[in-house]
Amino acid sequence: MSILKNIFKRKDEPINSYNDFWNWFKKNANTFYKVVNGHGNVEEDFFDKLSPKLNELKDGFWFLIGKYNDNTAELVITAEGAVKNIIFVEELIQTAPKIEGWKFTALKPALNINDIYIEMTGFKFNDQNILFYATDHSEYPDLIDITIVHIDYTEENKSTITNGVYLFLDNYLGELDFAVSIDTLNVIGKNEAEKELIPIDKLKDYLRWRQKEFIEKYEGLRHSTENDQYSILEAQLESGNALIAVVNTDLLQWDRKASHPWILLVEILYDGSKNNGMPEEDTYKLLDEIEEQIMAELRDFEGYLNIGRQTANNIRKIYFACKDFRKPSKVLFELQKHYEDPVEISYDIYKDKYWQSFNRFSPVA
Repeated sequence: MSILKNIFKRKDEPINSYNDFWNWFKKNANTFYKVVNGHGNVEEDFFDKLSPKLNELKDGFWFLIGKYNDNTAELVITAEGAVKNIIFVEELIQTAPKIEGWKFTALKPALNINDIYIEMTGFKFNDQNILFYATDHSEYPDLIDITIVHIDYTEENKSTITNGVYLFLDNYLGELDFAVSIDTLNVIGKNEAEKELIPIDKLKDYLRWRQKEFIEKYEGLRHSTENDQYSILEAQLESGNALIAVVNTDLLQWDRKASHPWILLVEILYDGSKNNGMPEEDTYKLLDEIEEQIMAELRDFEGYLNIGRQTANNIRKIYFACKDFRKPSKVLFELQKHYEDPVEISYDIYKDKYWQSFNRFSPVA
């Protein structure tokens, strides 16, 4: 009988919610704690067990493990800089129960600069060899454009130095601030610098000041699109297929674009093989239904502006400019699950403070 029990041992329950995950983790917490303390194979006994469970919740969860102190192990869940996954990491950790011997952290935290030691292929990354300066743009006054200088940078080691600098900033600023506080980042050598160099330990203060200034400038600003004007643009692709775009021309000429710095790009794949890449009538209705659902959730007066859409080559692309990235991430994830057939929905969220990615639609570009 005991043999039969081993053979037909009940598998873990599926992970369909944050609570499911934490209930599973709690059952294995003691074993995992021992692995972190050197009693077991970390790869096989921890990583290979944890990764599939996180993937059952959602793609895009990454993690780090280590000792927080002598009596506590720490599990850091990270989005690895993917903005659209940050909210899910935060929610997962917010629902974590208290488990003796464990600390759970959402996103890689900021470290004291003196505690950061990074070495990659013989190059070091610390406050002794990394400096920075900021560039102001009169046309884009709210743009945070940072140039990082590493004293060992050359064209030959460009890739290694750039990767090391990004890793350093991820640790120094913390994952969240690094992902959201800098608009443009460039890594160069000392001989390329065009301005006076500033010690890297001043970067946090500079970014805090710019963020405070930005919030004070745009806090409470809302825009209604009810009476906006729209234009229909048509073009012919190299394939001969048509491209049709509908854009809010009033928004494209708005002088407060920076107040909505996050761009939500929704891509809906459909079968347009019978209509030169364009949707057939039933599909058109479905695409419009999906867009209407998005607009019902992401309303203009709450900080989500529908810039427009374009349709061509079996893809409809819908664009929103947003005041934040968290709610759009949630809304589109749920829509993805709801509409799995006959269309396929994907989405991305990126920072474009002055909507430069829409210059192609603007008559004044």
